[in-house]
Amino acid sequence: MTGRAVETPDLTVVESRPPGVGRQFLDRVGASADREAYRYPRGGTWESVTWREAGERVTRLAAGLVALGVAPEQRVGIASGTRYEWILADLAVMCAGAATTTVYPSTITEDVGFILADSECRVVFAEDDAQVAKLRECRAALPLLERVVTFDASAEPEPDDWVVGLEELERLGQALLSERPDAVEERVAATRPDSLATLIYTSGTTGRPKGVRLRHSSWTYEGAAIAALRILDEDDLQFLWLPMAHSFGKVLLSTQLAIGFPTAVDGRVDRIIDNLAVVRPTFMGAAPRIFEKAHGRIVTMQAAEGGLKERLFQQAFKVGLEKDRLEREGRPVPFLLAKQHAVYDRLVFSRIRERFGGRVRFFISGAAALNRDIAEWFHAAGILVLEGYGLTETSAGTFVNHPDDNRFGTVGPVMPGSEVRIADDGEVLVKGPGVMEGYHRQPEQTAEVLADDGWLHTGDIGRLDADGYLTITDRKKDLFKTSGGKYVAPAAIESQFKAICPYAGQMVVQGNERSFCVALVTLDPEAMESWAEQNGMAGRPYAEVVSSPEVHEMVAGYVETLNARVNRWESIKRWLILDHDLTVESGELTPSLKVRRKAVEERYRSEIEGLYA
Repeated sequence: MTGRAVETPDLTVVESRPPGVGRQFLDRVGASADREAYRYPRGGTWESVTWREAGERVTRLAAGLVALGVAPEQRVGIASGTRYEWILADLAVMCAGAATTTVYPSTITEDVGFILADSECRVVFAEDDAQVAKLRECRAALPLLERVVTFDASAEPEPDDWVVGLEELERLGQALLSERPDAVEERVAATRPDSLATLIYTSGTTGRPKGVRLRHSSWTYEGAAIAALRILDEDDLQFLWLPMAHSFGKVLLSTQLAIGFPTAVDGRVDRIIDNLAVVRPTFMGAAPRIFEKAHGRIVTMQAAEGGLKERLFQQAFKVGLEKDRLEREGRPVPFLLAKQHAVYDRLVFSRIRERFGGRVRFFISGAAALNRDIAEWFHAAGILVLEGYGLTETSAGTFVNHPDDNRFGTVGPVMPGSEVRIADDGEVLVKGPGVMEGYHRQPEQTAEVLADDGWLHTGDIGRLDADGYLTITDRKKDLFKTSGGKYVAPAAIESQFKAICPYAGQMVVQGNERSFCVALVTLDPEAMESWAEQNGMAGRPYAEVVSSPEVHEMVAGYVETLNARVNRWESIKRWLILDHDLTVESGELTPSLKVRRKAVEERYRSEIEGLYA
C-alpha cells in the first residue's frame, strides 16, 4: 500500500498538557463555556448541555463529595451503564481529587463486593435499584463504604439513609460552596500529574480481576496525544455508547476534554443504529463486534430482497472494492470503473451511509482485532473504519491509524510521546505516559508485566512494518501448538469466519496438542430470526432453528469457505453449533464483547471432547 504524507504530530501539545483531569475539565469549561458539551436522551428527545452548565453541575457534585469527607486519591465507585450522569460523576470525582473505581453494571454481586472492598471505596454512585440491591447484599463486606448516591433508583430509602439521590449530593455541595467557594478549586490545584485518577478492574478470565492504577497524567496524555494528531476538532460530534467502565470509553472522554467537541451519550447497545440516524455524528468508537453485526445485518437484509436489488448490491461492492484496491496501490482508476462507481455510490453506498447518519468521517475500532475484509467492505461503501490498539494497562489508546494514511490490517503507528518495540518472541512492548502505575496491591503481578525501565509487556504478538505500523497477530497466551508441531493463532481464524458468515455470532477454535482443530460456533439471534423467516421457520424457537439440518448445512458451507482460506493445519475439521449465543451476562463475553476463552473452554469441555471422540 502506498503511503500518503501525514502532518507531523505537534509534540508541544503533548508536553504542555494540564497536570490533572480536573484542571483539564475546568480549562475546557472556561475556553468553550457556551458551546455544546453533551447531549443525552430524555423522554423522546435529546437534551443539550453547554460546557458552562456541565461545569456548574460537576462543581456542585465535586463539592458534595468533599462534604461527605472524601479525601484526595480516596476511591469513589461508579456502578452504572453509559449515560450522561456517569460522566458527571466521573468528572466530579476528578475535580474532588479522588479516584474513580469503575464497575460494569453486569458484574455479579460477589465481584462487585470484591472490587469495592479491594479498592476501599468510600462512596459509590449506583445507577438504579438493581445496582443498589447488589450493594445492600454485600454491605457487610464493605465497612469503608459510607454512602451510595443513586442516579435514578425508585425504591424507598432504608431507615439508615445509606442511599441518597444525585440531587441530594448536589445540595450538599452547594451548601459547602456557600461557606467555602474555593473548596473544589483547592482540590483541583492540589492534584498532581502522578496522583491516582482511576482504578479499572480487568475482566479476568481466571481468578479475581486486577485493579489497574492509572494516573491523572495518563488521561491528560491520551487526550493531548490524540489532539496532536489533528484528526478531530471542535466541530466534530461524537456518539458515545461504549461501556464507560472500560478504558476505551474513558479515553474518548479525555479526548473530548482536550479538543472540545460535543458528545451525544446513550449506552443502550440495541439503540446504536437508530441513534446514529438521529444524532448524525462525525465519528464514533466501537468494538469490532458492532461492525461485524452491522455488516451481517446489511448483507442478510439485502440477500432477503433477492432478484435485481441483490445483484445490484453485489456488483456495487465488486466495483467499490476494485476501485479501492487500485487507489491503495497508487494505480489509476479506469474511466469506466470510476463512472460505474459514481452510479453505485448514488444507488447503493449513499443509502448505507445514511443508515449511520450520513455524516460519519470515520469510526474507530478497538478492544479486539477487526477483520480486514470487514474494514475493506465498509470502506468500499465510503465509510472509513480506523483500527487502533491499546490495553487497560496503557490507558487504552497506544496506536491508531490516521485518516490520511489508513493501512488495513494494522492498528497504525504508536501515538506521539510513546514508544514500541518487538521482543525476540514477537511480544509487543510499550513504554510511555499512558502506561499504568501498576496493579493495585499486587506488586508480584505488576513485576510480571512491567519492567523497572518502564517497558510494559502487553501479552500480544505483533510485527512492525518499515513505517512503524503495527499488526497484531494474536494474544500470546491464546496461541497453541497442534500435536504436529504447528502453531495456530485462533483469533485470526475466528475473525475470518465472522467476516465470511453474516449469521455468525462467535467462533471459538480449539486444538492445543491435538491432531486437528475444532470449533464451537454460535449464531447471531437477530440475524437468525431473519434467516428463519426466509426459510419457512418463522416463529420457531431459536434453539430449534439453529439445531436444524438446514442451518447445519448453511454453516457447513461457510466453514468450507473458511478452510479454503487457511493453512491445512488451521482448518476446522469438526464443529458444533451451540443452541445459544455467548453473552456478557453469562460470563462468556467481556463487557467489551471479547470472548472469555478460558470460561468458554471450561463450560463446554464435554462438547469439545465430544468433537474429538
